[in-house]
Amino acid sequence: METKDMMMTSMLTMDKEENEGDRDKGKDEMVGEEEGTQRENGRLMLADGLAERGPKSLTSGSGQQVSNGFTTSTPQSPREGPGTAASSGGTASVPGGGTGSTVPMGGLRTLVVQQTSLERPRETWSKKMDFLLSVIGYAVDLGNVWRFPYICYQNGGGAFLLPYLLMAVFGGVPLFYMELALGQFHRSGCISIWKHICPIFKGIGFAICIIALYIAFYYNTIMAWALYYLLSSFRPTLPWTTCTNSWNTANCNRYMSSDHNVSWSNSSTSPAEEFYTRQVLQVHLSPGLHQLGSVSWQLALCLLFIFTIVYFSIWKGVKMSGKVVWVTATFPYLVLLVLLIRGATLPGAWRGVVFYLKPDWEKLLSTTVWIDAAAQIFFSLGPGFGVLLAFASYNPFHNNCYKDALLTSSVNCLTSFLSGFVIFTVLGYMAEMRQQDVDAVAKDAGPSLLFIIYAEAIANMPAATFFAIIFFLMIIMLGLDSTFAGLEGVITAMLDEFPHILVKRREWFVFGLVCVCYLGALSTLTYGGAFVVKLFEEYATGPAVITVVLLEVIAVSWFYGTNRFCNDIQVMLGFYPGFFWKVCWVAICPCFLLFIIISFLAFPPEVRLFDYHYPPWTTVLGYCIGVSSFICVPAYMVYHLLNARGTFKQRLLKSITPEPSSDNHRDFIVTNAV
Repeated sequence: METKDMMMTSMLTMDKEENEGDRDKGKDEMVGEEEGTQRENGRLMLADGLAERGPKSLTSGSGQQVSNGFTTSTPQSPREGPGTAASSGGTASVPGGGTGSTVPMGGLRTLVVQQTSLERPRETWSKKMDFLLSVIGYAVDLGNVWRFPYICYQNGGGAFLLPYLLMAVFGGVPLFYMELALGQFHRSGCISIWKHICPIFKGIGFAICIIALYIAFYYNTIMAWALYYLLSSFRPTLPWTTCTNSWNTANCNRYMSSDHNVSWSNSSTSPAEEFYTRQVLQVHLSPGLHQLGSVSWQLALCLLFIFTIVYFSIWKGVKMSGKVVWVTATFPYLVLLVLLIRGATLPGAWRGVVFYLKPDWEKLLSTTVWIDAAAQIFFSLGPGFGVLLAFASYNPFHNNCYKDALLTSSVNCLTSFLSGFVIFTVLGYMAEMRQQDVDAVAKDAGPSLLFIIYAEAIANMPAATFFAIIFFLMIIMLGLDSTFAGLEGVITAMLDEFPHILVKRREWFVFGLVCVCYLGALSTLTYGGAFVVKLFEEYATGPAVITVVLLEVIAVSWFYGTNRFCNDIQVMLGFYPGFFWKVCWVAICPCFLLFIIISFLAFPPEVRLFDYHYPPWTTVLGYCIGVSSFICVPAYMVYHLLNARGTFKQRLLKSITPEPSSDNHRDFIVTNAV
């Protein structure tokens, strides 16, 4: 700081002596001097001969500079100090604060301050559409296809849309908007961003990274199943349509209306079910979680292929993955449209649509419906996984993240609604063929809905091979861009936290991360791997990530301060968030998240898969997996307080005081004074 003060004083003295006789010159001459500034070979050459390091441009006119190094024409927030000009006879404050940051101007009229940065320029999206497609691809995943339709018909059909929309407006979308704004303003991943918000909560970032790893351990296995189905679809007769294969049992029966000689009993199984359970999963070879069995080499190869695609899509950064999502995020919509048209032309399709949307208003009186609506919109939009922070951090500073949040969250909700028609037109067709009620056909949720019921329906359509290929391609695409996003959240967080070690070694770090994810997923590739997938899905991610997001909202709204956060948004976007958003961030969103957490603890899910009921010890194991990620939050709080200096009160005060973004590798130098 002493060096900075001496530099400022000497430069002010020099300029004052040189311009003693020119004090009364007009504004035009001053502008002419500013226009004399020129760039040469990455160095800023000033008209008075002073050279300044750094790529940032000189501020002029109405432009101001904010704490993270970007120029803005909007009013500064109170914490960022005044702009770049001071009136005659006043004082000019140099952003960054500290000793000597206020310089008496005397008769000087203008002080031009240049902010320089020694940081490596941050990567940005090649196009705005790359960012939007990446966010849409992340938000629209497999849960939109299998979970929303099932939850909707189970909770009152069309009546469920009311609690779903209310939870989206007051809970999901505000959280979505908050994360995009935070990431874009602070330009940091989910770990390093906390030193600019509330340092003691930095453990949230580490917890998010562990949760992302748990998701990668099981989520990609579902894509490996879909890839197995895809490769099996390149046959004239799909293998899950007949009972004459080596994996079929004596209980295998086709029970479509065309098979008049088939007698169906309670012990009978369909060929699609036996293909899924006995050939793909081979779950019959494992008695349960206590004995998983060997690794299936077919699934191991399928998963290796999936992770190879993932690696070469994200190893170079968002410029590479932003191009890949043009395929992975748009192709599913094309397939959904084709399947919707095909499903609408099938006999009995109307039965499925009526069953899907027929409102049962009495169910709105049940607490379960509101719990399901809150959980569905939360996991569908996906705040709290570090992905939105990472993606937004690569945006231009003045990008309108408000419109982005409204657009992408609306697309996500509409996709879920559209997927319901795609699924239930086919379920209505299955009910017509089997001469059963739709609820008897739609009793399965989760992957079984796709890999058994929908696969069997496709097998009984004309041109079954074509529809099977595009359907399972769609499943893989839906999973891939969500995986890109999840791992990018971890990569961005680690690169921002350890830039000197990892930035120049990104390819090797990504390779190591993908290898860790593959090795962690081996347990899901065993004969009992489906049991592990279900355990991770129920316990490892749900309660932990909701609790983490609750702490995130509290840290931003109550510690960092809603007013300060809204000022940051005003600096970026040029307008102040409305009263609705402030109320949501301060009160409604915490209540929304607390409601989900309490309901989960009060009504723990009964976990079962096929005929296997999870024993009590698996519940303890599941909670231990969930706590293993969340424990990072209190552990880091203790670590931070123990390593801080001063009295306990001083430590506590420092731990909740955000550090200005300008403190890191940034400098402010007076370059020209008139």
